[in-house]
Amino acid sequence: MNPMREIAASDAKTRLPQLLSDVERGETIVITRHGRAIARLAPEADLRREEIDRAIVGIREIGKRTAKVTVAELLTARHEGHRY
Repeated sequence: MNPMREIAASDAKTRLPQLLSDVERGETIVITRHGRAIARLAPEADLRREEIDRAIVGIREIGKRTAKVTVAELLTARHEGHRY
């Protein structure tokens, strides 16, 4: 599930470049006016699907080149910022 946060329309107007970067990284942002949701900025589904498909292919390739790795080892590597 994508992270989601709310931002007032007045703030969104001044922070649009940063909001678009956040959306590009997978976040969904709900824009509100007077506390009422009026719009939603969400990642483009097709682009996100392509990104996920590429990640799956990469994971499979890593699996072919490495011994079995536990989930704990994968999570540790992710948190340590390793790139394979």
